Amino acid sequence: MDNNEVVCTLTSLALILYVAWLITTKRRRHRPLPPGPKPWPVVGNMFQLAISPLPPHQTLSKLARGVHGPFMTLRLGSMLTVVASSSSAAREVLRDCDVALAGRKIYEAMKGERGKSSEGSLITAQYGAYWRMLRRLCTTQFFVTRRLDSMCNVRARCMDQMVRFVEEAGQNGTKTVDIGRYFFLMAFNLIGNLMFSKDLLDPDSKQGSKFFYHAGKVMEFAGRPNVSDFFPLLRFLDPQGIRRQTQFHVERAFEIAGEFIRERMEVMKSKGRDEKAKDYLDVLLEFRGDGPEEPSKFSSRTINVIVFEMFTAGTDTTTSTLEWALAELLHNPRTLTKLQNELRTSTSQTLQEQDLPNLPYLQAVIKETLRLHPPLPFLVPHKAMSTCHILNGQYTIPKETQVLVNVWAIGRDPDTWPDPMIFRPERFLSNPNPRDFKGHDFEFLPFGSGRRMCPALPLATRVLPMALGSMVRSFDWALADGLRPEELDMSERMGITLRKAIPLEAIPISFKGV
Repeated sequence: MDNNEVVCTLTSLALILYVAWLITTKRRRHRPLPPGPKPWPVVGNMFQLAISPLPPHQTLSKLARGVHGPFMTLRLGSMLTVVASSSSAAREVLRDCDVALAGRKIYEAMKGERGKSSEGSLITAQYGAYWRMLRRLCTTQFFVTRRLDSMCNVRARCMDQMVRFVEEAGQNGTKTVDIGRYFFLMAFNLIGNLMFSKDLLDPDSKQGSKFFYHAGKVMEFAGRPNVSDFFPLLRFLDPQGIRRQTQFHVERAFEIAGEFIRERMEVMKSKGRDEKAKDYLDVLLEFRGDGPEEPSKFSSRTINVIVFEMFTAGTDTTTSTLEWALAELLHNPRTLTKLQNELRTSTSQTLQEQDLPNLPYLQAVIKETLRLHPPLPFLVPHKAMSTCHILNGQYTIPKETQVLVNVWAIGRDPDTWPDPMIFRPERFLSNPNPRDFKGHDFEFLPFGSGRRMCPALPLATRVLPMALGSMVRSFDWALADGLRPEELDMSERMGITLRKAIPLEAIPISFKGV
């Protein structure tokens, strides 16, 4: 193809996109949408976001607070988006319009073979009977108190393993370690034990290492901006190859998980499973639907999707929160010392889950971290399943609109939080009734609220304080190369989750006290 042909092809494509944009704009011209920055032809507001030196959640927070208000309309290519950036706006989206906005916006990287994305997926399934069945499975089987209590020893073993790995890597306080890496390994191995009763990162487990690799690649590719999400005409071409590469690694991970599933089915046929030893895979294999819209049992493909979703949803969010928590403690040495004093005077040699209710400052540190650094700054994108009206009918959110709730902006709102940019866990110890993250306080929503709230909250409230508490109790920490606490870089970068722009590295010095 010569240069003239290339120019003609690109020109034709631009004209097609422009006509599509004009048609879309005309259809929506008379709809009272919330205000927003003026869009450009074809690309909408994408270029304005792209040239901003700030991450999207920060840019949109500034636009909402400075110009456009708590509800703001954006056009990202052909994707109409409404952003809620205040606690009152979040209340309308997640409570008042919960049913109408309970759909899920599905990005190209999430779509499997022939565009199928919801089979077995609690995250991407649209709101309806099938999704309710999956949600019920989580609340009655996976994250119910009885099962979580029965797996207490599994979590304790994973925490002890993490501390041991960090101690070995630090070589008696002489080596710097990548903190996020060890939190990620702990989270991945924990989910492997919850799902399969296996240490997937055991040196003898080649399949576990392969699964770890492919899961990591999926999260890497899925976190990249994809032009196909914003211009439907490009979806078939997949010009960046994101969907193709993501699904390649998904399928490889499915093959490995499929072997674990077949092994378990053979064990169940031959000798059964001890009730006390049952894990999440047993729950999935023993499932029998009893409703007209429920499957009689889960297919291998559905089990694979549920399993893989547990890993992708649980590892990166856990890692992000814990890395930010320890970074904030190293950035604020007095807070670190206060937490260490609580942990080292109120617990035995090893932190146990039964200690957690008696460690209020540890809980406050976790909450303050989630306020400042929610792992998903926009939560998981919602989609309008039907047209709904907001602000007493002043504005309309049309059907199919993507809806984002900027919980990062809400957690830093000066109208709600005094000195919102300061890391101060003490704000969660004040009386009466400090805010909590269980979905009822719309000023603090790291796990969301309403129907699509994160179902793994009961597990997270155990894992996060246990992991952070174990690392803070077991080690004294020093920054590398003589870096002073106030010099620690605290800037952000976006992938699937909100991570530190520069990964946290520090020197662990084993604590030998009582």
